[in-house]
Amino acid sequence: MAEQISLNKPKTRLYFIDMARTIAILLMLEGHFVHDSLSTIYASDSYPAYITWKFIRGFTSPTFLTVTGLIFTYLLLGNEQESFWKNMRVRKGFKRVVELLFWGYLLQYYAFHVLQCIAVGILTIILLYGLFRFIKVVPLWIYYFVAGTLLFYSQLFFGNLGTHYWPENAPTFVQNMFHGPHSEFPITPRMAYTMYGAMLGVLLYHFKNHVKSLPVIIGTFSVGLLLFFGIKPFLIWLQSLPGLTEIPFYKMDWLLDKFGMVLVILALLLGLETYVLKIKKDNLFLKIGQNTLSIFIIHMMLLYGSVIRIGINDFLHEKLGPYEVIPYTLGFWLIFIVFVYYIDDIRAKLRFILWPMKKYSSQLFGIKV
Repeated sequence: MAEQISLNKPKTRLYFIDMARTIAILLMLEGHFVHDSLSTIYASDSYPAYITWKFIRGFTSPTFLTVTGLIFTYLLLGNEQESFWKNMRVRKGFKRVVELLFWGYLLQYYAFHVLQCIAVGILTIILLYGLFRFIKVVPLWIYYFVAGTLLFYSQLFFGNLGTHYWPENAPTFVQNMFHGPHSEFPITPRMAYTMYGAMLGVLLYHFKNHVKSLPVIIGTFSVGLLLFFGIKPFLIWLQSLPGLTEIPFYKMDWLLDKFGMVLVILALLLGLETYVLKIKKDNLFLKIGQNTLSIFIIHMMLLYGSVIRIGINDFLHEKLGPYEVIPYTLGFWLIFIVFVYYIDDIRAKLRFILWPMKKYSSQLFGIKV
């Protein structure tokens, strides 16, 4: 959920990234609202509409995590002519890690949720980039590919633990990072999407002059479809090979097919940006995707009562029918659309608070403001 990041020169402006983030945050808002307010009578796979909703919802967090890794790495490489610590994206990255951990634990102090997962993902991207600067044995994208693949592979271990939390006898907040009682978005295996996103960010940066070409769009779309429809048969075949029959590779399919669908989504949005839409920079739809952190924080407070101790969920939990939940969800969306529309005015009025916070926190990381 990197917020208000712009892709500046000499890079190609990639509006499809902001489009993807906007779609993902809107899906997250409606997904959380519907999940918590829809009556359990209707939350059943016997309803085709519910199955469809659940299918679409499954790509929300993979899209967030992948796009976060993509855009952060893309911007990071834009300053690669600088030394590691003089690269402002490195310093801003460390600052973002601290901010995300702060908000994540403030909103849900007992859990390891998406903000914490993104924070550790950004930290890992920076550390692997630093390692690459010293050891340039293989291309940078391979570092992130290997890291992501190992994290996906970890599902074969952590997916079988059940209620046996790991690391055993470690504090709960440490267990939650991997496999604990409140592991909402554990780094094993969820952070793999961020690493694969970083891999895409490297490739996009080095081939930025060809990003909007038809071969790239069709190629990305095709690879995504191949992963989505073909990964399970491939993993079953892999398990049939001599010496691998005891490794249940097929249990990774749900992770990799979601990444395939993320590629399909990104390819479709890139195609729309390139050949269909005439996108302007000052666009409310894009602006929603540029303010995902603020939206996430406010939605946690309004819906679940994080920090403020009372939220919509206290009144509507599992109380709405399918025809009631639709207008309520649209109203929930409208709150945040209006919020983003006026967000610049809101920040201007709160500048007396926000500016000193930004100034002193930036100074801690040597960032000029």
